Amino acid sequence: MESPFFMPVLENASQYQSGTQKKFVFAHFMVGNTYPYTTEDWLEDLKLAGANEIDGFALNIGVEAWQKDRVLDCFRASERLSDDNEFKFMLSFDMTSIPGHSVNDIGHISSYLSLLAHHPRMFRHPSSNRIVVSAFSGENCHFGKSCLAEGWAHLKQELCVISSVDLIPAFFMDPAQNGCVKCIDGIFNWNGSWPVHLTPSSPREAVENAKLDSDSHHLRHLRSDQSFMAAVSPWFFTHYGPDSWNKNWIYRTDDWLFVRRWEQVIEMRDSIDFIQVISWNDYGESHYIGPIRGAQPNSQAWVDGYPHEAWLRLNSFFVRAFKDGVYPRITRDVIYVWARPHLKDAITNEEVPRPDNWQLTDDLMWIVLFTTAPATIRIHTSNSGADIRQIGVGKGITKLSSPLKVGGGIKVVMFRDEAIVAECVPVGYRFEERPGVHNFNVFVAMSEDGQCHKRLVLIHLLN
Repeated sequence: MESPFFMPVLENASQYQSGTQKKFVFAHFMVGNTYPYTTEDWLEDLKLAGANEIDGFALNIGVEAWQKDRVLDCFRASERLSDDNEFKFMLSFDMTSIPGHSVNDIGHISSYLSLLAHHPRMFRHPSSNRIVVSAFSGENCHFGKSCLAEGWAHLKQELCVISSVDLIPAFFMDPAQNGCVKCIDGIFNWNGSWPVHLTPSSPREAVENAKLDSDSHHLRHLRSDQSFMAAVSPWFFTHYGPDSWNKNWIYRTDDWLFVRRWEQVIEMRDSIDFIQVISWNDYGESHYIGPIRGAQPNSQAWVDGYPHEAWLRLNSFFVRAFKDGVYPRITRDVIYVWARPHLKDAITNEEVPRPDNWQLTDDLMWIVLFTTAPATIRIHTSNSGADIRQIGVGKGITKLSSPLKVGGGIKVVMFRDEAIVAECVPVGYRFEERPGVHNFNVFVAMSEDGQCHKRLVLIHLLN
C-alpha cells in the first residue's frame, strides 16, 4: 500500500556552482553544559565533529567564571589533533547570560580574547584574516554607552586593541535596524531554520512544509562588505516551567525540516559565507546532534534515552554538498528515521503543561532514504505485519512519512531484488498514549551497513 504521505525527492543532478570562496560550517556548542568535561571529553567531541565534516565549534560562552577553564581545556585538547586537522573555534558570547550593561562586561569578553587571540585554532575570516567573534542576542546591550551602536562600537574598539576582529552577532531585532550598528561586520540569522512565525491559528496550508524565508529579509539589509551567517537546525522543543527558565514551547520541525533547510541553504550558497548548525549540545532545546554528555541544564526528563547522533551522520552529507556546491554521490543504502514518543495531545500528571504550539506538530514518523538504485520500502509499526506500508522509491534521496500507532514501534526495511539491503528497528521505541511527562523531543535512528544502527531508548515514565 502506498503511503498517503509519500513525497520523493530524488538526487538532484544540478550542481550549484559558484565562486571560489571557501565555505565553512560550524556547530553551536554550549560551554555551559560542560562543567564536568575533561580534556578527553573535549578531544572526543573535536574528533567526532571533524570526522563528520564540521569545520569548528562556535563556543557559546556565558558569564560563569568556570566556563573559562572549560574553554581553555577545549583549546588544550585541540593541540592534540593531528597537524592536518584544520578544526577551528569561533567565540560566541551569550548576551542573555552576560549582562552587557557596563564596561565591566567588556572586560569579561576581552579576557577571553587576551588568552586566545593568537592561538592557531582561532578562526579567522578568509577574506579579512581577522578573528571572527559572534554573539547570541545583544540587541539590548549598550556596555555603558548611550545606545546600541555606540556600545558595540566601543566593545569592538577594545577587542581590536588585542587583535583585529570581525563582529558577526545574532541580534533579535528587525534586520533593517542593523544598519545603525555600523561596526558589525556581518549578520547571523539565528532563527532562520525554524518557522517561528507559525501559531496554532495558522492555516493548514501554511503549516505543512512551512516557509523558511527570513534569510531574504536579512540579506536585503546586508552591506556589500558584510558577511552572512545562516542557521541550520533539526528540531526545537523546550520544557521549563515558571519556577525555572519559564521556556515551554515547540516550533514545527515536522516535514523533514532538517533536510529541507539544508536543501534550501545549498541552493542559496552563493549568498552565505558561514553556516552554524544549531546545535551540538543544547539539550534544553532538543536540537543537539552530538552525543549526550556533560551536565544537562535540567533537561534529563526529555533528553535521556533520546540520542540524536544519526542526525550528525545525515548532516555530514549536506555539509559536503554545501561546501563543494554539488551533492556527493550516494554509495550506500541508508535509512534515517525520527519520531516523537507519544501522542501530541497526551495527558500527563506533570505540573508543567503541554508546550505552547503543541497543536502544530503531527503524530508521524519522518523517514529519509539514501538509495543507490530503485528499491522497495516496507514500514511497520507492529510485529504482526498487519499494518505494513509498502512503497517503491527511485535512486537518490527520498523523504517519506507514516502515521505512528499507539503502543507500536518502528521498523523500516529497504529491499532490492528480494534481499534486505538496509533495515532500521529502533530497539526500545514505543509510541505512548499516556506518558509520564510531556516530551516533544525525538528518537533518531539510522541503519548501518544493512543492519539497524540501534540505540536503546530508556523512556522514563512517571507512573
